[in-house]
Amino acid sequence: MKQIAACVILAAAAALCPAGAEPSIVIDPAVRSEPFSGRVYVALVGGEGRPRQQMLDWFRPAMVFSKDVTDLKPGQALQVDDTWLSFPKGWEDLDPGQYSAQAVVRCSPDSPEPGRGEGDLYSEVTTITVTGDGEPPAEPPALVTSRKVAERPFRETDRVKLFEMVSPALTRFNGEETKVRAGIVLPENFKDDGSRRYPIIYSVTGFGGDHRAAASMRQYVPPAAAEHVILVVPDPKCYRGHSVFADSANNGPWGEMLVNELAPAIEEKYHAAGIDQRYVTGVSSGGWSSLWLQVTYPDQFAGCWSHCPDPVDFRDFQRINLYEPGANMYRDGQGNRRPIARQGDEVILWYDDFCRREWALGPGGQIHSFEAVFSRRGPDGSPELLFDRETGAVNPEVARSWEPYDIRLVLERNWKELGPRLAGKLHVYAGEKDTFYLEGSSALLKESLEKLGSDAVVQIAPGMPHTLIPEGHKDMFETILARAGVESQDAAAGAEAR
Repeated sequence: MKQIAACVILAAAAALCPAGAEPSIVIDPAVRSEPFSGRVYVALVGGEGRPRQQMLDWFRPAMVFSKDVTDLKPGQALQVDDTWLSFPKGWEDLDPGQYSAQAVVRCSPDSPEPGRGEGDLYSEVTTITVTGDGEPPAEPPALVTSRKVAERPFRETDRVKLFEMVSPALTRFNGEETKVRAGIVLPENFKDDGSRRYPIIYSVTGFGGDHRAAASMRQYVPPAAAEHVILVVPDPKCYRGHSVFADSANNGPWGEMLVNELAPAIEEKYHAAGIDQRYVTGVSSGGWSSLWLQVTYPDQFAGCWSHCPDPVDFRDFQRINLYEPGANMYRDGQGNRRPIARQGDEVILWYDDFCRREWALGPGGQIHSFEAVFSRRGPDGSPELLFDRETGAVNPEVARSWEPYDIRLVLERNWKELGPRLAGKLHVYAGEKDTFYLEGSSALLKESLEKLGSDAVVQIAPGMPHTLIPEGHKDMFETILARAGVESQDAAAGAEAR
C-alpha cells in the first residue's frame, strides 16, 4: 500500500520526464480488485488539455500510446515502452515541452469509445515535462486510474422517452443477455389510448451518435408534423463501432433485431400506424443504414430518405475503387497520399494518419467499423482486415467478400425482384463537396439506378458538405403527412419555417 500511496503522490504532481523516462499506468485497487485483460492507454496533449476526450477527436487528436495486457494486477505498475503502439510518434521522439497526460483502462465490453464507456477507468490529468536527452534522469510519473466512467443518464421529458428491451436475436449471438435501446420523440398531444395511430420514422444517427440524440432531433420535426408523427432514434453502437443495422458475421443480427424485434415492440407500445406508414432516414453512417434497411427489407418500410450516406458503391469508397487490382487505401495510382476529409478544397485529414491512429486506439473506429460489418470473421475471431495497416494495400479477396454489402451491386443483381417493391421508396441526397469524399459513390448509384429504370430520387446538392440536405428533409415530411391525410402545403410551410 505504501507503493500505491507513492504512485498517487507522483500522479498528482507535475513530473520531470526526460526522453526515456516513460510514465507507467497503475490500476487503483480501490476501483478494481480483479486483474485486467484488455487494452490500456496513455493519452498526451501539448500544454493544457483534456487528453481522454481528445484521444477520440478526429480533427484535434491527442497523442496515443496503447498496449494489450493480460491479467494486469491492481497496484502493479505497467511502464510505457517501445512495444506499445503509438501515434503519431513514439515516446522517444517527443519534442521537449510540457504535456497533459492521462491514462485509460478500457473495461466496457459494449462501448466503441475507449475512455467513455461505462465502467472504463481513467486517471486524473497529470502535467509531464519532457526535457530532452542529456538531462539527469527523473523518477517516471505514475498515472493511477482511480476514477470510473459512470453511466450516462437518459433524460426523459413529456415527449422524449427511453425505450429498452432485451434482444433475443443478439442475446443468442453474443451468448449473454443483450439490451437494445431507442430514444422516442412522441407527437404533441400524444394519445396513449390507442384511439389514434401515428406514422413512424426511424432516424439513424451518424458515427458516434446514439439514442440520446432524440432530444436534439426533436427540433428537426417541423411544426406542421409535430402532432402527427413518432420519431424513433435507435442506438446503433456496438463494441466495434456503428452496427449500421446490418446483419454481420462479427457484430451479429442487428438488422433482424431492428425489423423483427425492436420496431414491432415500439410500434405496439406507442400505437404506430403499421408498416405502410413506417419510414427510415439517416445521415452519414445513418444514411447508409437507412438505405440498407429499405433495400434489405423492401416491404417493411414505406420509404427511405438517405442523406450523404457512407459508400453505397465500393467502386468509389471515398475515391478508392476497392475492386481495382493493386488498390491501395493510402496512395493513389500516382503514389500521392489519399485524403479522407476536407474543408472546402483544403485537405484536413489523410487516410494513412487516420487509420494508423485508429489502429492504436483499437476496435471502435470508423474504418474498422466497416470491416466489422462487411468482412467475414477471421480464424482468430476478429473481422478480416480489408487492407494492410502499414502499407495500405487492399486484400483483393477480402474486397470481393464485401460484395454482399455493396448496395449498388445488391440492387443490380436483384433488380428484377427488388425493383417493383422499391418503387417510389428510394431517396438519396449527397453534397457535391462532401467533407469525407462520399459524393462520388452516390453519383455512381444514381447512374446505376437510372440504367435500371428506377424512379429513385438521387440528388447531388451543389456545394454542400457532409450534412442533412434541406430539400430531402422537406420532401420526407411532405410525403409522410400527405399519406397520413394531412395537407401537404401545411407540411411545406412548417419545413420552411424551421
